[in-house]
Amino acid sequence: MPETLTERTSPIQPGETAPDFTLKAQNKEDWSLSEAVKMGDVAICFYPMDFSPVCSTEMKCITDDFEKFEKAGAQVVGVSCDSFFVHEAWANQLGLKQTLLADMHRQVCKAYGFYWPDLNISSRGTVVIGQSDDGIGKVKAVQTRDIPQATTTEELLKALG
Repeated sequence: MPETLTERTSPIQPGETAPDFTLKAQNKEDWSLSEAVKMGDVAICFYPMDFSPVCSTEMKCITDDFEKFEKAGAQVVGVSCDSFFVHEAWANQLGLKQTLLADMHRQVCKAYGFYWPDLNISSRGTVVIGQSDDGIGKVKAVQTRDIPQATTTEELLKALG
């Protein structure tokens, strides 16, 4: 994990440079934002915990509409503080298609302003990142949500549009 990630106390805002990061995915392979954004927009969906009711509903909805995101030229990834082993079990159980990233050191959720200190986990929100003319990831849209409120496909596609 790069040492350059700086903790924020509020969510990142549109127009800001997206902090680059590399995390392990559920397949235990490294996933890097700087590489992903070269292929199109990236929607990072921060969520509290695998196997919880709202998170399961939210991630299952993304899988159910996975082709819509592909047609929009966007990649949707989930980020929580669970391990890649837990992500793998959860993805297999629900049949999830999207990449799930393990922010076990809480550096990414803190750098994007989606940290829930009371439980030492991610809060809920989505950050859409596109590539700027200089090749750097720039925040295009931000959605913050209360813990019991899942994103919808319509909201996410609108943010990607």
